[in-house]
Amino acid sequence: MADQQLPAPKRFITGHDYDGKAIFDTQLSDEMPTKILTNYNFRLGYVTQGIPVDLAGDSDIKAYQSYITEPPGLVLHGGSILRFVDFPPGEGDMHRTLSIDYGVVLEGEMKLVLDSGESRVLRRGDVAVQRGTMHQWVNLDQEKWTRMMFVLQASKPITVSSSGEELKEELGGLGDEVRPST
Repeated sequence: MADQQLPAPKRFITGHDYDGKAIFDTQLSDEMPTKILTNYNFRLGYVTQGIPVDLAGDSDIKAYQSYITEPPGLVLHGGSILRFVDFPPGEGDMHRTLSIDYGVVLEGEMKLVLDSGESRVLRRGDVAVQRGTMHQWVNLDQEKWTRMMFVLQASKPITVSSSGEELKEELGGLGDEVRPST
């Protein structure tokens, strides 16, 4: 992949010492695992299992460690995923996950295009609440990469009101390089 000129983000995990004082946990590197795809860079910031999340005995950290070596699919049923995605200039793939996603633009400007043809431009600091719809991300800069941060959580099945059809996950061109939801 071409040089994207965006610095690698770091992740800092906190916890508690034996006496209950807040500390920075050093079990994991501050560097996030990165998966370089043909058109994107994915960074796995954190993964949790279960709601509410169990923090006792660092069980959340242990669960995340297992996903570093064997990453989850795009969405993890029964948990949450924090992911950073770097987008090259141009259009991305139209896709749908059965999830609620909070997508925050960290660098650049992105256009969110829906399969209805509607679209919105998101600038740095803007957030999209993506509710299982078919959508596409477009980096509006013709030269620079854009970065977004996503928090994804699986949703219950989505049914089309008019037909009763249950919508399915559709990964489009992502499906060649990204595992389906697990």
